[in-house]
Amino acid sequence: MGEKRSSNASIEEAAGGGNRRPPLHLELCTTAEFSSEVLRDLPNDAPSSLVFIHPSGPLMGKRIPLESAEYVIGRSAAADIHIDRNPVSRRHARLYHRGTSWIIEDLNSTNGIVVNGTRVKKHTLQDGETVRIGDTVLRFLSGDNVEAAYHEEIYRLTIVDALTGTVNKRYFLEFLERESALSERYGQPLSLVMFDLDDFKQINDVYGHQIGDLVLRVVTARIRPRIRREDLFARYGGDEFAVILTHTDRAGALELAEAIRDLIRDKPIMTNGHRFMLTLSIGIATVGGADAADSRALIEAADKNLYRAKAAGKNQVVG
Repeated sequence: MGEKRSSNASIEEAAGGGNRRPPLHLELCTTAEFSSEVLRDLPNDAPSSLVFIHPSGPLMGKRIPLESAEYVIGRSAAADIHIDRNPVSRRHARLYHRGTSWIIEDLNSTNGIVVNGTRVKKHTLQDGETVRIGDTVLRFLSGDNVEAAYHEEIYRLTIVDALTGTVNKRYFLEFLERESALSERYGQPLSLVMFDLDDFKQINDVYGHQIGDLVLRVVTARIRPRIRREDLFARYGGDEFAVILTHTDRAGALELAEAIRDLIRDKPIMTNGHRFMLTLSIGIATVGGADAADSRALIEAADKNLYRAKAAGKNQVVG
């Protein structure tokens, strides 16, 4: 599928002594504590912030106000912003304030810094940009309306998959339930396309989950322009995705399925110096007319057809 490029990991030392402020530790919190933090109002003069948006879990949505002039981000307990995750280097990045701007700089970390999908050595952050440190993704918020931006980000986190930018499974299920009811009421066709990447596990096993995550980002970015505004593109779980096609019959669903299969099969996925030739297995299901539009049955039918595509040799559409 691709050639693994070797790299020499840097040897990193723990942060030294000196007069330093106490590190900001990102501790796990309970659901109640998370809800309380989400709902509380921020002051009108709230400083620029980093918001924890990936991976999902108790830390998601946690806000880090940037109230000092400089921070070291890393896995070390001495780091100002301490992120205790293995893909994060002990001293991973430096974040500092210059004039009216915040600048992030890589401290020769093993896995680097990725801003909005591009690996950088040093970058002046703009409002709304995402910063990937190891397997951790944060969003930078600045400007005069940080409070509103923070609450908007919290809402976005409830419906969007932070890694791929598609909607998450929870919102997908709610949307499909509503569209199923409308389909049954008005006798309009409704189709569901479900797909996953063939042999994607090998990428994670051989190249690591960070490369696997980048592959998923490239794949979804390539497919997204083919999705109509009235339809819904969702991450169902892992490397499995779904597209809800409103007012679309089986022929229309087949047309889209073949189009996205061609998009991935015909052009290599390039990421971090790796080149992957990938394929999709796709299952589709359609209801409409006199058919009862049950959302669970639609998912089961599309998912079953996806696995039939796998069993039949992969890289094909069934349904």
